[in-house]
Amino acid sequence: MAPLVDRFGRTHTDLRVSLTDRCNLRCTYCMPAEGLNWMPRAEALTDDEVVRVVRVGTQRLGITQVRLTGGEPLLRRGLPGLVARLSALDPAPKLSITTNGIGLARSATVLREAGLSRVNVSLDTLRPERFAAITRRDRIADVLEGLRAAQAAGLAPVKINAVPVRGVNDDEIVDLTEFAAEHGYHMRFIESMPLDAQGAWDRDGMVTAEEILDRLGERFDLVPVGRQDNAPAEEWRIAGTQAVVGVIASVTRPFCGSCDRVRLTADGQLRNCLFATHESDLRALLRGGADDAALEAAWRTSIAGKGPGHAINSPEFRRPQRPMSAIGG
Repeated sequence: MAPLVDRFGRTHTDLRVSLTDRCNLRCTYCMPAEGLNWMPRAEALTDDEVVRVVRVGTQRLGITQVRLTGGEPLLRRGLPGLVARLSALDPAPKLSITTNGIGLARSATVLREAGLSRVNVSLDTLRPERFAAITRRDRIADVLEGLRAAQAAGLAPVKINAVPVRGVNDDEIVDLTEFAAEHGYHMRFIESMPLDAQGAWDRDGMVTAEEILDRLGERFDLVPVGRQDNAPAEEWRIAGTQAVVGVIASVTRPFCGSCDRVRLTADGQLRNCLFATHESDLRALLRGGADDAALEAAWRTSIAGKGPGHAINSPEFRRPQRPMSAIGG
């Protein structure tokens, strides 16, 4: 098969599939307290449609990794069955999921048995009262139980994602790292990005990669590991241990030059960049009787139009119309 290459020579092998725009948390940096207007279920791709798009990706375009996202993907009905179907494809992609962890305790084992390889869990604080303030839900115990269940099920390595926000949780950077190291999780900090539904993102509130590393350096001796393949995180190992901490610096240290990701929204729109302002409608093709060759052509056309980078730091930057919860992480 011909690889999925853009005009800048980047080969795309990583597909992020959003399974829903719904979420059972209301994180302050993501959406308003009342939530959003969720898309009607009829607009979301069916399991058959998701499997077909992924099959075209793996068999005709060289996709090797698929990450299931949301919204909160564990809210997708019949998720283990969908995972089993995706893992049965030939060639089979490596399957992972990004979740808030609330439903992991009851689903980790069955998802592992269905073919899921790995899990990333969002956790911005270890303090129950602060968790309730950030997420507007008192569910930290469920998340911690979910982390334990994922590790016990063999979804390794379990990674924790945290978004430090100045004056909110940035005083826990070291605490979160120590917690992850103690329990055998991999810690990753993510610079906040202008993808909230409210449009309230403020660069001054963003804790930069440099600040994160400065604070970690005050407590730990960090040994550079670098990037693994084209992964977005720069990683360091804590000297004398096997603990790994990563930083995803999308704003201050863009890694667009090595980006290998393409995204499919829950309603079947293909996005060649997280910050894309244009989408390719695969759902219309799927429901209009298009054959696999037409789907492949739509993928290739979308990737051919991918820009050199997200341009967050440029005066010409325009926020995408969709918030993060509707794009998929």
